[in-house]
Amino acid sequence: MSVSIQGNVAIEGISIGKIVKVDQSLDGYVASYTPGTAEEELAKLEAALETISAEIDESVEKMRAAGQDEQADIMEAHSFLLMDPMFTDMMNDKARELANAPAAVLAAANETAEILANMEDEYMRERSQDVHDIGRRVARFVLGVKGIEVGDEPIILCGHEVEPSVIANIPDDKLAGVIMGQGSTTCHAVIIAKSRAITTIVGLEERIGDIPDGAKVLMDGNAGMVIVEPTQDELSSYEKQMAEQQAEIKRYEAMRDLPAETTDGKVVQLTANIGLPDDAEAAIKYGNQGVGLFRSEFIFMGRDTIPSEELQYENYKKAILACKGELCVIRTMDIGGDKPLPYLNIAPEDNPFLGYRAVRISLGRPELFMPQLRAILRAGVFGKAAIMVPMVISVDEVKSILTMVDKAKAELETEGKEYAKDVQVGIMVETPAAAVMTPVLAKYVDFFSIGTNDLVQYTLAVDRINPQVSKLYDHFHPAVLQLIQRTIQAGCNNGKWVGMCGEMASDPYAAVILMAMGITELSMSAPSIPKVKEKIRSVSMKEAKAHLAKVMELETGVQVREYLKANL
Repeated sequence: MSVSIQGNVAIEGISIGKIVKVDQSLDGYVASYTPGTAEEELAKLEAALETISAEIDESVEKMRAAGQDEQADIMEAHSFLLMDPMFTDMMNDKARELANAPAAVLAAANETAEILANMEDEYMRERSQDVHDIGRRVARFVLGVKGIEVGDEPIILCGHEVEPSVIANIPDDKLAGVIMGQGSTTCHAVIIAKSRAITTIVGLEERIGDIPDGAKVLMDGNAGMVIVEPTQDELSSYEKQMAEQQAEIKRYEAMRDLPAETTDGKVVQLTANIGLPDDAEAAIKYGNQGVGLFRSEFIFMGRDTIPSEELQYENYKKAILACKGELCVIRTMDIGGDKPLPYLNIAPEDNPFLGYRAVRISLGRPELFMPQLRAILRAGVFGKAAIMVPMVISVDEVKSILTMVDKAKAELETEGKEYAKDVQVGIMVETPAAAVMTPVLAKYVDFFSIGTNDLVQYTLAVDRINPQVSKLYDHFHPAVLQLIQRTIQAGCNNGKWVGMCGEMASDPYAAVILMAMGITELSMSAPSIPKVKEKIRSVSMKEAKAHLAKVMELETGVQVREYLKANL
């Protein structure tokens, strides 16, 4: 008899495979491990770090050669972590203290991961999993524990957390899906799975233990359902959906070069969110029309010093060139006091998520902000670039930003350095304050980009990572929709374009009503582009506006979602 377990959709699709449990404890192996002297254990640790580092570098080269740049970037971040002095020093100190290399590695990883997991910032919380991943990988090497053996049958990786490196090193034709107990849809494991379109279901929590190792499982990634040991009737009932899934993949491939255009001629620009320059090149296969969000903070992370203007310039130039004449929107550093960047020297804060971060640091630290502005302006000569500043809440901040941009231009002019004089300057609208003030802010900026991830959290006072309240997080909540509509209208009234770069932009149903509100650009994870494009191409603007009028009359996010699913 089959068992059905409900989870949350991370990546849609229908998959069948054999379960491989991947996060079993190493405690038993450590308990039976016979350590040598402290010197011998330090030598084993050093050898393990060198070997794992070489393995990661080799994997990165293979991924880049295969065009898997997003996976390569994540694994490269693992390599940086292995070289991080704080982490490596802690491992060595623990090895001297415990005289047990694998126990030392796991202890150091646990302590480091706990520090990250308790931070307010979502990005840093999710990096705790990367630290666990590296720690377990190094410990397994010292213990001699074998990795996953892949046979002829497709497998489904299953665990409370699944290590990104495990996903990255399994061939596409052997990996059918990923099932996780934790609920994040933005962790590195999910990002790697998304870049390969691997069906992924998360949020099973304690029920992950109800899925035995080696079991046959059917994953309904469209409904978030895991069916353990499905019956023949259940398998047969999904055959049609699996055939439709294959047809959908071919249909999306055929649409790659088509515009996101309604049946009556309204065009919306679909762009990609990227973290590193190579992501812009990788997005091309999905039919993106430029970059709507380049998260420049990735260039600042994993370093001991501020990245130089030249280093930033080369990264921005590479991304702009990859956009091939389309706009590349570069978000200035979105880093806060909760992130462990040694060169910021920011005192601990009780609530860093609402504290000294993003534009507040940029305006207060010209030695950080000015080189970034100069680098973007210089790189802009190689295509079309835009500067986008996060977490703005006031007119005074916008005026200060514009003053610093003018100062950067003046410096470059005086130095005789070439720079783009037509770089647009815009802001992210991701707080209720900014959304309410958009009629005034629109007079000063070239564009708005709505960051729904934070806008929803701040408007609804909901931490979407907290499982106790995450169900309240809803970008269709009427309060959120009203702020979004106000922002778009303010832009339209002032002749400024308005885009969106939060997760809502990748929702095909949301795309229809956003288009009706007047949005002109939607930026998202590249694999989401085909689905959004298909939805836009299936309706007319007249139909979209009729749906919008109905949606804005509804009283709850649930009603909005039900209406859109029923009518679109």
